[in-house]
Amino acid sequence: MFWRFADAGINPRGLVRWIGEVPKSIDMLRLHAYLWAFCSRQTLLFPRHTATARTTGSAALLCGGDKEIMQPKLCPKIILEGTRLTHKTEIAFALNEHNRIVGPRKYRYHSPLISAEWCAFTNFPWGRGLINFEPQEEALAMETYHTWARLFELQQYYSWIIDRFHLSTQMYQLRTYGKHIDFIWLEDRLLPLGFRLIFCTRSADSFEAARAERLKVSGKPAQYDDLKVFLDEQAVMKELVAASHLPKLTVDISDSSVTRVVEEIADWLEQTGGLYIAEKRAALW
Repeated sequence: MFWRFADAGINPRGLVRWIGEVPKSIDMLRLHAYLWAFCSRQTLLFPRHTATARTTGSAALLCGGDKEIMQPKLCPKIILEGTRLTHKTEIAFALNEHNRIVGPRKYRYHSPLISAEWCAFTNFPWGRGLINFEPQEEALAMETYHTWARLFELQQYYSWIIDRFHLSTQMYQLRTYGKHIDFIWLEDRLLPLGFRLIFCTRSADSFEAARAERLKVSGKPAQYDDLKVFLDEQAVMKELVAASHLPKLTVDISDSSVTRVVEEIADWLEQTGGLYIAEKRAALW
């Protein structure tokens, strides 16, 4: 299939210059997506068919004559884990609005961003939830995890970003009650859906500055009194991440640069195929 760019009013030199910026490791599916991103505001002329690009939600359609070719739909599924002061929430919000993660947008959209930190088990602030539940609430917590897993399976062709999940539960329950919660069953259900694990870390000497910034806005500053707690949590979390069966990436947020980390995550997802549902990777052309 050849595109007559000149006839379509597209500057071939600009395209060549732009393609030169495409990572060399990119596969053909992602190259198609890159080409669509360049040409999405252009008119493409196929042999005997005029084609234009338009978007539908997170997907794109190339319309040529009586044909419409569906571009891959962005369906990333990201779990952010780490101790406090590692900017997980800020990273989650940034990912949920990043055009490489959820597609280009001209207005804010309600892509799902959820968290196991929600204290939904108690009717008072700073209560208990899916991470810090008490032993008598374990059945409730496990039923909640089963419910989330089923919802992900039913809504798999969409993006999901999670700010702390099962590893945070494992860490808290192990450190507080000495109990290891088995989540092999959960990862066995998350893995086929394409979930990826991002472990947010920071160096020991960077916690002090991060705490100083957080105290400016925190509604519960006492939780940041003892920084050793965070170092211990990070050490435990490191072991849990290593044992996880999910594809994983460790990022260093010591410089508190959310923008840099988000780009690093986006690069990794692109390079490892984490943006699309794998079994739907059909040839587009």
